[in-house]
Amino acid sequence: MKAFLKNYRQSPRKVRLVAGLIKGKNVSEAIAELNFLAKRAGLPIKKLLLSAVANAKQMGIEVDNLFIKELRVDKGIVMKRMMPAAMGTGHRINKRTSHLNLLLAEKVIKKPAKTKEIKAKKAVKK
Repeated sequence: MKAFLKNYRQSPRKVRLVAGLIKGKNVSEAIAELNFLAKRAGLPIKKLLLSAVANAKQMGIEVDNLFIKELRVDKGIVMKRMMPAAMGTGHRINKRTSHLNLLLAEKVIKKPAKTKEIKAKKAVKK
């Protein structure tokens, strides 16, 4: 399942620190980690993750099997502002934004094959 957040007002460099922590983890682990993270990007990423989980539920996918396959943080628009500086000059301030793309995938849990055990038991009985 997919979910995206566009024009989040924090620089991609800072958001990628949080994104790197939860990539590849299953959903419950990622939510637990984001709850106690002391970074500002933690809350919006958690909301994005919960949105993707809700999308998966709508499709009928079991939440326990979901993990974060991809969490991409791209550069958004840059708002350019001016700050007065010494001797009548001005310095440019870049206010950066981020685009976040979250992709959840379902882990295929392989169940052990019981057919071999059953055949072995039948062979012993004969």
